[in-house]
Parts: sequence; structure tokens; C-alpha cells
Amino acid sequence: MHRIVFLDRSTIAPQIRLRRPSFEHELIEHASTRPEDVVARLGGATVAIINKVPLTSAALAQLPELRLIAVAATGTDCVDKAYCKSRGIAVSNIRGYAVNTVPEHAFALMLALRRNVIAYRNDVIAGRWQQSGQFCFFDHPIHDLAGARLGIIGEGVLGQRVAEIARAFGMVPLYAAHKGRTGLGPLYTPWQEVLETSDIITLHSPLTEETRGMIAMTEFRAMKRRPLIINTARGGLVDEEALVAALDAGLISGAGFDVVTAEPPAPDHPLLRIAGRPNVIVTPHVAWASDEAQQSLADQLMDNIESFIAGRPRNLVEGAF
Repeated sequence: MHRIVFLDRSTIAPQIRLRRPSFEHELIEHASTRPEDVVARLGGATVAIINKVPLTSAALAQLPELRLIAVAATGTDCVDKAYCKSRGIAVSNIRGYAVNTVPEHAFALMLALRRNVIAYRNDVIAGRWQQSGQFCFFDHPIHDLAGARLGIIGEGVLGQRVAEIARAFGMVPLYAAHKGRTGLGPLYTPWQEVLETSDIITLHSPLTEETRGMIAMTEFRAMKRRPLIINTARGGLVDEEALVAALDAGLISGAGFDVVTAEPPAPDHPLLRIAGRPNVIVTPHVAWASDEAQQSLADQLMDNIESFIAGRPRNLVEGAF
């Protein structure tokens, strides 16, 4: 009988159904797990389910029965994949589940910021409408998405879906060439041109050593059209102190972030210091988390486990097998 242990079940909403695998098993769920408790909780487990709990080589070395790490997310940077490969531990992840929820969240941020929804909402609550003495007032500029140039950093399935929605709004989507690279073909607009000509820049890249900190003060100074910066990908893609400085200097017009470098952030995190500004929206890493997307994730998670046990592994992560 297989022992399956989910180390951080609370990273999936409680209303989402996690079906039981079809093979004989014992399933143990923990709401969350501290790093020092990983080995004890995974003792005897053949399958570990994790979302963000780190699985280091030191911990994995003490888990000789472990055969599969089923990550309940797309990103697998919390797993020492090189060690898994050396030990023959398979690692699977979730793919394609967020093709609607993340782009929709990105556009929710764009619309709210371009139309100054937060500022006008705050004004209404404060009584400004009554004070205006007429049917409307114009304290904050409003801009359409139609006609705006949208710089998309990341041309994967999410970036492509963002471009599709952008065209429906009448926007001009531009796929940014990878920073520091040329000759990528006609799909791409040169990196510098995207920085200089975009009205909105939205990030949909993985976090790697190559992409870490790729938007910093040098890039902000190149943004001639004072764009909005939207990040629903990974916090480490942007130098967050530089982002605050860019806002203060008027180099960009606003920021909509669903992710930060350390989650949850400390109270003095750069983005939390400015979260109350009307041109800043910070959401708690929930762009992926529509009920529909979470249920798709949970179903795919169990599909991955069942397929592996049946000898037909799927969604295996490169570098870990």
C-alpha cells in the first residue's frame, strides 16, 4: 500500500475537492509543514505532495522509500531536482491549469490602474462625489486599453493568452525579445524597444538565474512612456526597491503586483510600504487561484500520481528523472 503525504494542503482552498487515488493507499494531509518537520512527516511515504515546502537533499537523503514528489504547482524550485535525479526520485508538476485565471487577473490589474478605479472608489467613500456638486468629477486621469502598446515579457502559454485578450481589447501586444539576446526571429520585438515604447509591461516569465532582477533601475529609466508594470509571475523578476524609487521619480505610472520576492512579505517590504497608494495594487499571490483553476490543478495532481503508480508517468520535470 502506498503512503501519500500532502505537506501543505492549505495552499489549495478548502472548497476544492481533492479526490482519492484509485489504487490502495493511505493519504495523510497536513495544513502546513515547517522545514524541520519534513523528514518526520514523510517517513515511510512513497509519494510526497507539496506546493511550496522545500525538499532539500539533506531531507531527501533520509527518505529512502520516496519514489515521487508530486508538486501541486507549475514551479518546482522548492525541490532539489539534481539530487532527485541522482536517487531516481521522480518529480511531476501541474501544467496548463492557469491559462485563464492568471491572464484575467493581469487584466483586472491593468483595468483598475488604467481607469484609476481604486482612486475613484476611495474618493466616493470619502464623500468627494457629493462635494463635487455635479454628476461626475475628474480628479484622476482615465485611459483606455484600446490602442495601448502592451509589452509582454514571456512568450509561453500565459503570455500567448495575454496577447490574445489584448488584441480583443484593441491593444498592440509586443513579445519582448529575451534580455541581452538578439536574432530570436520576427515574433519578438527588441528588448530595448519594448521598454521604450510600451504603455503597459506585463511579466509572465519563470524565475531563473537569467531572469532574476531583469527589471531594475536601468530598465525603469529606459521606459519613456511611463508604463504600468504588471507582475503576476514571480517577485524576483523585479528589483522591488528600484520599483519604489521608479514610482517616486515618476518613471512609471503605477504597479500591479500579485507576487513579491519573499512570501508572505515582512511588514516593511518595499511594496507593502506603498500598497496604500492609489496607483499601486498588491494582491496576495492569488492570480492563479480561481476556483475553476484550483479544481483543475487538484484533478491534474491526482492524475499525475495515478499515472505514475500505474507505470505511465506524466508531467515529469526535466532534470529530475
